[in-house]
Amino acid sequence: MTMQQTLHDKLSNALQPTHLEVENESHQHNVPAGSESHFRLVIVAEIFAGKTMIACHRHIYDILQTEMPAIHALTMHTYTPAEWANQEQAPQSPPCLGGNK
Repeated sequence: MTMQQTLHDKLSNALQPTHLEVENESHQHNVPAGSESHFRLVIVAEIFAGKTMIACHRHIYDILQTEMPAIHALTMHTYTPAEWANQEQAPQSPPCLGGNK
């Protein structure tokens, strides 16, 4: 199973999101082909209601604690369903500025 699928499955099971995107952005960085070390998450879940962004991110880190040593970069966008209804998309990651990419 790929790291991307592992992240998707763990987050889906733990958070029961109404919307979940797990994007492997490793190809945008100076890493070997096929790497799975840079990810972007977009998660919409009721469990985030009333929590600060930091609390939401800590919750995700707790869920992914086993996988975190293998992840170099993790961008997280966390929303409640009400917040998501107002925008329905998260910001894109900026281009990589280092490592010849």
